Amino acid sequence: MVTRRHLFSRAGAVVAAAAVGKASLAALPEIVASDTAEMRPPLHPPNGRPYQPVATLNGWTLPWRMRNGVKEFHLVAEAVTREIAPGMKAHLWGYNGQSPGPTIEVVEGDRVRMFVTNRLPEPTSIHWHGQRLPNGMDGVSGLTQPSIKPGQTYVYEFAAQRSGTFMYHPHADDATQMAMGMMGFWVTHPRDPHMMPVDRDYVFLLNAYDIDPGSYTPKVSTMLEFNLWTFNSRAYPGIDPMVARLGERVRIRTGNLTMTNHPVHLHGHEFVVTGTDGGWIPASARFPEVTTDVGVGQMKTLEFSAAAPGDWVFHCHKSHHTMNAMGHGIPNTIGVEQRDLAEQISSLVPNYMNMGGEGGAMGDMHMQMPLPPNTLPMMTGTGPHGSIDMGGMFTLVKIRADLARNDYRDPGWYQAPKGSVAHLWQGEELPLSRGRGKE
Repeated sequence: MVTRRHLFSRAGAVVAAAAVGKASLAALPEIVASDTAEMRPPLHPPNGRPYQPVATLNGWTLPWRMRNGVKEFHLVAEAVTREIAPGMKAHLWGYNGQSPGPTIEVVEGDRVRMFVTNRLPEPTSIHWHGQRLPNGMDGVSGLTQPSIKPGQTYVYEFAAQRSGTFMYHPHADDATQMAMGMMGFWVTHPRDPHMMPVDRDYVFLLNAYDIDPGSYTPKVSTMLEFNLWTFNSRAYPGIDPMVARLGERVRIRTGNLTMTNHPVHLHGHEFVVTGTDGGWIPASARFPEVTTDVGVGQMKTLEFSAAAPGDWVFHCHKSHHTMNAMGHGIPNTIGVEQRDLAEQISSLVPNYMNMGGEGGAMGDMHMQMPLPPNTLPMMTGTGPHGSIDMGGMFTLVKIRADLARNDYRDPGWYQAPKGSVAHLWQGEELPLSRGRGKE
């Protein structure tokens, strides 16, 4: 878990006189940042209205300062290094040391003041995606405000008018800045802390990158063919599990800032979608699902009861989104004996890996094959019964009867009761092929 020592303060923000007056210079909140990808426990409010805090998958919540009844936050847009998974790091742009930036948590009716400092090499802004606010606070460079130049600090101030699930991201050189990882989550809690209560409330963003094998920086001109699909800029097995105590009510909020839709799917449980971009869905309009599609720029909130113990999968159901560094020109060789062919090609093309067929590589070789530096295998991860063969947008919901109510630590692998695991048939073997019947 992330501890207090992983956070550090950064002083010396440069403030543009046109953006923040000299009288406000001394009043800037300190800059709090994190340089770790471990999930920090929920931040319970030290002041202001009470609420049930969220847990940010592989992330954290930004502390605030209460000043004259206003919640003040300080975001810094800057170059960051994010570990996508063990064995690979990416040079991204983000906020306060990480991409995505820290989660913002407020309560419906709160007055919020956001200080935004630009340490990027180009102008930027912040759009508060989905919020009701004055037009001049909407964060669209050139339209509702001048852009925030490098070295400047701007102030946004508005009231959190409705509870719900939101995001923040630039509206300045959008394609470049979001492709580089500039985004974050915003949660406005209901004024009534007893409204729609849950025991655990998880948040994360769906994002994607195109990073050539062996390199560190995303390509910003890619439109469709991304090769790294991530939850909060982490690819499996680098994604933390979501844990719950047996019988708890669990909420998962997710927002999509990729260039395509994602049908997210939960194993072993049904859920209901309780919220979207526009707010909470009345109970009478909800219906059970195990998969729900999260469209581009959309937010979905789903809830379920942790009814069955185990290690249950939560993932995007587009199969190539649960793979890393996936190429698009690999032929289908299923049913082809290719072992000798693969050996001949490997003598000409080092590190060649065939897909499918007899002698195919995916069963064994993908875990051991040589890779360029700073590159993840397409499929990786090891579970209690062997290779999991997943990557990308894939994680686990770990449900345990003996988990403490406020414990977010990984409890390890599930120990299934005897006789409850699928096993090898020891009886009469069937022929490998059906054969031909009588003609």
